[in-house]
Amino acid sequence: MGLLGESHLNCELEKGVGNGCDEEGFEQETNSASIEYAVKVLLLGLGEDINREGIRKTPLRVAKAICEGNKGYRENAKDIVEGALFPEAGVDNSKIGHAGGAGGLVIVRDLDLYSYCESCMLPFQVKCHVGYVPCGQRVLGLSKFYRVANVFAKRLQHPQRLANEVCSALHKGIEPAGVAIILQCTHLHFPDTETNHKGWVEILVSSGFGVFENKDADLWGDFLGLLKFRGIGKDKVHLNGSLDPCWCPSLSSKVNSSIDPIMVTAVSSILKSLGEDPTRKELVGTPSRFVKWLMKFEQSSIDVKLNGSIWGGVNDCFNTNGEVNFDDKEVYAELNLPFWSQCEHHLLPFYGVVHIGYFISKGVDPIGKSLLQSMIHFYGFKLQVQERLTRQIAETVSALVGGNVIVVVEASHTCMISRGIEKFGSNTATIAVLGHFSSDFASRAMFLESIPRVKSFDGY
Repeated sequence: MGLLGESHLNCELEKGVGNGCDEEGFEQETNSASIEYAVKVLLLGLGEDINREGIRKTPLRVAKAICEGNKGYRENAKDIVEGALFPEAGVDNSKIGHAGGAGGLVIVRDLDLYSYCESCMLPFQVKCHVGYVPCGQRVLGLSKFYRVANVFAKRLQHPQRLANEVCSALHKGIEPAGVAIILQCTHLHFPDTETNHKGWVEILVSSGFGVFENKDADLWGDFLGLLKFRGIGKDKVHLNGSLDPCWCPSLSSKVNSSIDPIMVTAVSSILKSLGEDPTRKELVGTPSRFVKWLMKFEQSSIDVKLNGSIWGGVNDCFNTNGEVNFDDKEVYAELNLPFWSQCEHHLLPFYGVVHIGYFISKGVDPIGKSLLQSMIHFYGFKLQVQERLTRQIAETVSALVGGNVIVVVEASHTCMISRGIEKFGSNTATIAVLGHFSSDFASRAMFLESIPRVKSFDGY
């Protein structure tokens, strides 16, 4: 694994790790440096050149993203609630009923969060719904519900524990008659080069304190009545359930015993830098599972040869010399070819679909779909950026079809939700046009119009 021996690694990783993020004297810069070093170890284990352009700053970017994505260890929900409680009167004593600050149900819906899965360290998405019944004429400022939930989301988490911790913190901080939490969580599958794309694992969890401890309480009916159009019914609510050990897809497959122990040690050091205990029961296998995921994107790890095997499967009619008459050709489109890749800037996955268009003579069979999918796998299962992935696919297909090709890649990037702008639902499109497509606007427009409109790539 390059120049790093295990004894040297353990020595270096212990420097600056300290006792965790949440202890007195914690210095984030020191922990960030420890994470940077660990990331360099992981990159070397993948066969990468840590000094190449595009990778050189990756350790710093990953360290910043991990620290930001787990900053909840350094925050206290009590500090957020205190000072944000406001007096609000209830229903006048002369009237029957409840509302306002004495018994009126308050619901805050659709809080978009993300968290890092404690089993594999990959981000998962959360849509959080909160209901509470004020008492004592106390209400909490609405923006604080998101902030409290985010304190616990920005830690290594399991969905049920996340629901329980948010519910408990709000119940203790507000002192209401009761609090209810419902989380809709989605976790990406682990793709491979054969079955590849399975969409997302979905789970719904809930938690209730006070008057919401009884699932059959009338208030649950009121709460769920305003959530049913989101596909949430009473039959799906299981209060304060146990931690489902099979929620994370990484737990369904065995970890290869040949996993590099130096890389595993590096990931364990990252957990320590966050203030976690790698020996905690739920985290014992996490470093190995994360390394297993990462190794899917190892340099030259895919047994696909883009030479004779491809040329042998392509019709000679595509190989042209000299002038080409495009009047007797038509645009052929192969749409929605799925892919996965790993962002080389943040070591986070991005995924989506590839659309490929090229000219074909009438009566000539197109390139086999499986062959195109193999090309996409070859370039996708690497540390990548979307712009390069698009160009590489276009250049490879171009060599097979006489140089005239258009490629569009549409993708969702988990780095867009787990760091920086934290923008949910955004996606990115990149395009490469080679040969005749670069000057034939009509053919280019025809191909682009054939691409189906999708809102997201989460379920393909």
